[in-house]
Amino acid sequence: MELELLALIISIVGLAFAAFLRLSIIRQDAGTPEMKEISQSIRKGAMAFLRREFITLAIFTLITFFILALFIEPRPGVALAYLFGTATSAIAGFLGMDIATRANTRTANSAVGSWANALKIAFSSGAVMGFCVVGLGLFGLTVVSMLSEDSHVWLGFAFGASSVALFLRVGGGIFTKSADVGSDLVGKVEKDLPEDDPRNAAVIADLVGDNVGDIAG
Repeated sequence: MELELLALIISIVGLAFAAFLRLSIIRQDAGTPEMKEISQSIRKGAMAFLRREFITLAIFTLITFFILALFIEPRPGVALAYLFGTATSAIAGFLGMDIATRANTRTANSAVGSWANALKIAFSSGAVMGFCVVGLGLFGLTVVSMLSEDSHVWLGFAFGASSVALFLRVGGGIFTKSADVGSDLVGKVEKDLPEDDPRNAAVIADLVGDNVGDIAG
């Protein structure tokens, strides 16, 4: 029990540090109105992808939950742990996407005056998701192990977290490549524009794909 309490405390400290880093990033200047407008467009596209994927994932999760609850012992421990695992994994993905789409314009704006500060913001934004993934994973597994000593229940939690990661990985990768190829076809082939040229409206979709692929995919 002492080790479990220690793990719980460590996970909470990690999540608290992630919240501190997020707050420090949000306080940075987001740049010019044009930079903010582009950043908002990228953020809206990325969040729209997450909403749509989470809807599909919710259907899969509910079906799997009922199957586990009906057929896998111990009932309903494995099914509930699975549901808890999907929730923690989805929250980690959402928080990572949220900070990534907020930090991009702040990193670019900081790079105008200081490369060191820009690197600090970019590194901190990556650390936010890193601490969230580890903190939520450790927190969830610790809670599950405190509530049940059955290893099958622990596997249920791991299965839930992994299933969300699989959906985000595959879905994000497909979205990323579709946006990239579509943008290149329109810009390079049809209009003879350089890659990521601002005159190509499809570049926004390409940048959304970069966020989706690198964070959720």
